[in-house]
Amino acid sequence: QLRESGGGLVQAGGSLRLACAASVRTFNAYTVSWFRQAPGKEREFVAAISWSDSSTVYADSVKGRFTVSRDDTNTVYLQMNSLKPEDTAVYYCAANRFGATTARRAEYDYWGQGTQVTVSS
Repeated sequence: QLRESGGGLVQAGGSLRLACAASVRTFNAYTVSWFRQAPGKEREFVAAISWSDSSTVYADSVKGRFTVSRDDTNTVYLQMNSLKPEDTAVYYCAANRFGATTARRAEYDYWGQGTQVTVSS
């Protein structure tokens, strides 16, 4: 039900915009989060946007560089600026109907397949 797009290869300091598209009509009823997983590491929380008021939460490592947003076309975006090599990972979106903006992976019922982001130094 979720499909990520927009990943790719970019140089350090560059930007990418990821998109998470849903196949449900009521995507605005879902809290949507972005997670990422680098090789050999656990999947970690990146950012979340609430279903109720579109409030946002960010991991400390991306604050001030990444912005999560949503539009009226069942899509949530992750704008990533000032990218660093340590941002290299597979990025996943996850959704939880009427859920809180939580970093806990177990709270999310739906996951995408992921999109690779590679930042070269």
